[in-house]
Order: sequence, then structure tokens, then C-alpha cells
Amino acid sequence: MKKMLPLMAKEGPSAMILVIIRTLILYTAIVVLLRLMGKRQVGELQPYELVVIIMISELAAIPMQNTGIPLINGLIPIFVLVTAEITLSYISLKSVWARGVICGNPSVLIENSRIVESELRRLRINLNDLLEQLRQKGVPDVADVEFAILETSGELSLILKSALRPLQPQDMGIWPAYEGLPVTLIMDGKVMEQNLTKINRDLAWLKQELATSGVKSHQDIFFATLDSKGQLYYQVKEVQLGKL
Repeated sequence: MKKMLPLMAKEGPSAMILVIIRTLILYTAIVVLLRLMGKRQVGELQPYELVVIIMISELAAIPMQNTGIPLINGLIPIFVLVTAEITLSYISLKSVWARGVICGNPSVLIENSRIVESELRRLRINLNDLLEQLRQKGVPDVADVEFAILETSGELSLILKSALRPLQPQDMGIWPAYEGLPVTLIMDGKVMEQNLTKINRDLAWLKQELATSGVKSHQDIFFATLDSKGQLYYQVKEVQLGKL
């Protein structure tokens, strides 16, 4: 027993290091593969995409916990699942018929303020669930809804009656000037030179603009943007506020 204790103590740290290394490898591989699957929030995932995510998490956990299983035995199934998901996504992108089979079709639950009972029965959605989702959207009255559509992701989209929709400038004959997205110029003291090039500006111009406002260095800026009207917005780092 005395001879075994040092051996176990010696193998303990090495086994832990092996687990850490395997975990980091699996984590890196999964992040890369999920990036290949595209950017989606959990609520926007199609059913087959959600299945892939769940299966990947299960497959990754096995070789993480059991070092006796070769790491490749966990990576290969994960790679196969991601490849299958990308293939299905490409097929659904090119074929309308395949898109309906793989992703399904949106369902109209309310039409012209009338609840479509047949759709509720087909989708096994009860009235309480429907009314709850309406309230969560800020619409307590079914009579205010022109259309309610259950999207393939499970999200409920509402189209209110025209008289109840938020007032738009065009409803009053007003056509506001175009407002583009602000361009980020500085983030945490670092100049986004690629963005400067896109708007035909250079670092000298930026320094001059900041100097005009009393800022000595762009490294003192936490965040800065330029809007479509040419107005520069910036926020000084908190540690620099007392020095300006």
C-alpha cells in the first residue's frame, strides 16, 4: 500500500492535465464547427439544428470525462453531425420542397382577428398558450390582431390591424432624411483603421478631430463613432476623465 500511494499521487496530476488538454481540444473543435453552422440564437434554431446542438454536447461530454476513450472517437461523430447539418442547410437553401420537409412551413393561427381552430388542433396548441404568447407580445385582445403566424422556429409573429400599428412618419406625410449606421472608429483606445479607410479618412484626421475637442491621444478614448451626418461621438475612458 505504501508503494502504491506515491504512484497514485504521481498519476493524479498527469491525468488531470490530460483531461484539461482533451477538454480544450474538444472545446476549440466545437466552437469552430458551430461557427461553420452559422450565427443563430437558440430561439431561432430549426428543430434539426437544435437536435444537432444537443447531440454534439452529449458526444463531447463522453471523451471529456473518460480518458480511456480515444479523442478521435468523439471528434469524428461531431464532425459528421456538423457536416450533415451544413448539407441539410444547403439543400433547404436551394430547394423549396426540401425546405418545407426539413424546416416545415409557417402556420397562420389568427386570420382577420379569427382564431384558426384547425391549426391549433393540428399543432396541439391550446388557447391558453396562444393567449399567453399574445400577452407576452403586448397584445391582450385577439380582436386587435390581423394575423398571428407561428414561424418555423416556434416564434409567434403578430401583424396588428392597420389602425392599431405604431404611427410612422410616412403616415403624416413626413419623409425623414436617410440615417445610416454609425462607423466605429475607436474601441478601447484602439483605432479601427479599416473603418477609417472605408469612410475615406485617415489617422491624422482623427487625431485632429480629437485634438479640437481637447483629447490629447486616441488611447484615452473608450469608444468613438462617426455618424452619417459627419458628427463624431466619443466617450473618454473613466481613468482619463479627471485628467481632461
